[in-house]
Amino acid sequence: MDLFKPLENQEGDQNRKPASKDVEKVRCLIIGSGPAGYTAAIYAARANLSPLLYEGLQPGGQLTTTTDVENYPGYPEGVTGPKMMDDFKKQAERFGTECRFGIVTDVDFTGPTHKVYVDDGKVIEAESVIIATGATAKYLGFESEQKYMGSGVSACATCDGFFYKDKDVAVVGGGDTAAEEALYLSGLCNKVYLIVRKNYLRASKVMQDKVFKTKNIEVLFERNTKELRGEGVVEEAVLIRRKGESDEAEEIIKIDGFFLAIGHSPNSQPFKKYLDTDDVGYVKTMPGTSKTNVPGIFACGDIQDPHYRQAVTAAGSGCQAAIDAERYLGEK
Repeated sequence: MDLFKPLENQEGDQNRKPASKDVEKVRCLIIGSGPAGYTAAIYAARANLSPLLYEGLQPGGQLTTTTDVENYPGYPEGVTGPKMMDDFKKQAERFGTECRFGIVTDVDFTGPTHKVYVDDGKVIEAESVIIATGATAKYLGFESEQKYMGSGVSACATCDGFFYKDKDVAVVGGGDTAAEEALYLSGLCNKVYLIVRKNYLRASKVMQDKVFKTKNIEVLFERNTKELRGEGVVEEAVLIRRKGESDEAEEIIKIDGFFLAIGHSPNSQPFKKYLDTDDVGYVKTMPGTSKTNVPGIFACGDIQDPHYRQAVTAAGSGCQAAIDAERYLGEK
């Protein structure tokens, strides 16, 4: 699910800036919500930066699609994703953050003051900008995948694997991420199916060896997932073996959880004209900081983290970004 859908602008929109005289000047602008954006807002507000935060299409980010969060410190009984994000937002607002629903459509980071264009026609001129637009998990795209989101379908084994302890699950993907997810789940679950579209794994040789040596992982090569079934929750997956070949056949595996591990897309499109990114699109930051290659522009959360993608690490990087922004403004 896209966190900031219009950040993936259609062709031609990328350089079209609204002709608006509705200009607003702020010291600190935060683009994106979720654990990173809201935490940055809490720290920036307490530093008297009077932050303005645009939440995007999905206020609260990816956690709003998660039913139970049990691995975030401070919630001993667990908490739903939407409730936790609502708590974060209320805390940010308590210290003076202004949260708005709005979509950033374009930016101009060429001058000493950074211009950000919003879909309502506003132009925000900010002395500092914190980007917390996150990354969107890639999904296969069939209807039942969305139907069981949060009820058996997940894009994060580290986040949700504990709920499937001693159960049977499936992981989709053939790269290192899929292998890592399958290995992690193998330590919790009774059985792990690794569903691979091709007849080989793309994962590194080391990861392949680990997968093949793990007794409760079964690799299903040349399989495509057709649909998921179950009464309210996932109970089985329908697979197509050797799709398009003369011996194509339908198979059913009984599972309790279905994990996507086919990659993430960082929501960085409008910023890539100005910020250094890796080959996938994750924003590069200076080691140990949230600083980008453009002074006054900071990145936190999943937009700059292809490795951990956890709420707690996102929140920590949001804290870093706010402190970096405060020090930058102080030095100015």
